[in-house]
Amino acid sequence: MPPAPKTAQYLAEPHEVHRVVLLYSGGLDTSVMLKWIQDEYDAEVVALCVNLGQPEDDFTEILDKAIDLGAVESLVIDAREEFARDYVAPAIKANARYQGGYPLFTSLGRPLIAKLAVQEARRHGCDTIAHGCTGKGNDQVRIEATIATLAPELKVIAPVREWQMGRDEEIAYAHEHGIPVSSSVERPYSIDDNLWGRSSEGGVIEDLTKPVPDDVFQLVTPPTQAPDAPEDVVLAFREGLPVSLNGVEMPLHEIIPAVAEHACRNGVGILDHIEDRVVGLKVRDVYEVPAATVILEAHRELEKLVCTGRENALKPNLDAAWAQLVYEGLWYEPLLRDLNAFMDHVNRKVEGTVTVRLYKGSATVVTRDSPLALYDRTLATFDADPSFSQNASPGFIELFSLQSRMAHQIAEARDRG
Repeated sequence: MPPAPKTAQYLAEPHEVHRVVLLYSGGLDTSVMLKWIQDEYDAEVVALCVNLGQPEDDFTEILDKAIDLGAVESLVIDAREEFARDYVAPAIKANARYQGGYPLFTSLGRPLIAKLAVQEARRHGCDTIAHGCTGKGNDQVRIEATIATLAPELKVIAPVREWQMGRDEEIAYAHEHGIPVSSSVERPYSIDDNLWGRSSEGGVIEDLTKPVPDDVFQLVTPPTQAPDAPEDVVLAFREGLPVSLNGVEMPLHEIIPAVAEHACRNGVGILDHIEDRVVGLKVRDVYEVPAATVILEAHRELEKLVCTGRENALKPNLDAAWAQLVYEGLWYEPLLRDLNAFMDHVNRKVEGTVTVRLYKGSATVVTRDSPLALYDRTLATFDADPSFSQNASPGFIELFSLQSRMAHQIAEARDRG
């Protein structure tokens, strides 16, 4: 099938493609792409796999598979620490949940992957970057916007979008060309995962009238099969980020999988979510976000404890704006930088410890403690306390309600004519 007409300056014409960095996962789409790019463009392919903490990936196997399929070079970059430090950390400070639901994780990884692809394309003399995103998904926006921002001289090809194969056709192509893949027509889920979560889509998941089948879940124990006794985990935070788990200090990229282990065991972090994609589609995705569920819940509760009521009223709106920008792939939007400055400032005082109780799918904060808390038990108590003058309340109420009372009386007088 001939390529679609060029609709953006950064899209590659066939004659411009000679050496390609392929964002390669070893899965169905990118394995088929590696073969297809060589045949369709007569181009050399450098396969690039980025380790963002995918729990099931065998990177040695992925490297070897790319070479077996004809890649001139096969690269793996371990970006777990950078991902946690520069992408997940800001998301924690912003309590980043898209549309109030699932914790962002795929959209956090895409700008980093695209940035590394740009670096490797320049290092290996490539003129083009290829990705495996479809024309219906968000990731094409996130990756291409990042590449166009960071490297206007590089071109982009998106073979899955060009060839318009369905998943069953891709599987048939793979079998025809001897490409080993793990997907099948019976279990055709599209999987994406990293340190912060795992998503599944496609197949029976697309049928909203059916519950999610058990074979989708690969990380989190189904809540009905979780232990009958609750488990408490204690997270300590400093400047808005978790720094220790159950008294053991460790860097963020190590805390995340450690928390996930506790959460997975207790059935915490499963989310069946309907969302609005950037391209206008409303879709169903299934998420396994064990560590994110626990850490974000703990962070939000501690943040509420140390912030004023006005800060707590405003920040969720800015959190939502942050999540929307990142979901849409606008990692280099100046507004996001501005929001990050606010998030950093607020989170300077998010310090203390939180105990989260994990039990059959729930993560409930049961204790909170902070040296910077705006909570004073001696003031909050209903017992007698001379430091808070209850007799002052009537005067406060009279002034506090003044304009509302005046407006109500004027409206009543007008209605009486």
